[in-house]
Amino acid sequence: MSTLDATRAELALLVLYLNKAEARDKICRAIQYGAKFVSDGQPGPAQNVDKTTSLARKVFRLLKFVNGLHSLISPAPKDAPIHLTLLGKSKDALGAMFLFLDQFVWLGRTGIYQNKERTELIARLSTYCWLGSTICTSLVELGELGRLSESMKKLEAELKNKNKYENEQYRAKLKKSNERTVALVKAGLDSLVAIGLLQLAPNTLTPRVTGGLGFITSLITCYQLLPPPVKPKST
Repeated sequence: MSTLDATRAELALLVLYLNKAEARDKICRAIQYGAKFVSDGQPGPAQNVDKTTSLARKVFRLLKFVNGLHSLISPAPKDAPIHLTLLGKSKDALGAMFLFLDQFVWLGRTGIYQNKERTELIARLSTYCWLGSTICTSLVELGELGRLSESMKKLEAELKNKNKYENEQYRAKLKKSNERTVALVKAGLDSLVAIGLLQLAPNTLTPRVTGGLGFITSLITCYQLLPPPVKPKST
């Protein structure tokens, strides 16, 4: 593959990535929380970037609660334990409620809905829903990691003296385990971000700490949304 072909392929991947509304939203999220980290809650240009980017992001999430409703009514995997299924459905319900209420927050922040006190109340309720969703996500990922660990140990016992990393099934499970570990870390950090936004621990989770954690989780999500690299064609 020539240098021009390689560049063209990389640009095609970038275009594919930026065409995703979710990817653009998370890039804006990284800007928002990066500005919150810089401002530390103090008035100034960085705080203005934080507020305006937060408002702009809400446009990307209009009607997005439908995704959560679809996941909520979709059948769960047959081999999933009942407690993980219930946690997963709770996560979907809370996530959908967060996105639904967030639309009313957007209406209030843009001035379409004039009641500021009620807008702030709805904003706080939506953030609590997001906090509950991230906690459920953490518990689901912990449970799934436990199940994966058990299945990997069984597979290791079956392989015995063979090189487990040469086994395709083991490599697939290991990759899935790594992905769920990253998702667990992200969900845990997002829970702290939600607590910081709600000011439930103002002395510990200051605006700067909340902004830093939100920036990290935004970068993790941007990484998770990256499309798989295109394998070069052999000549």
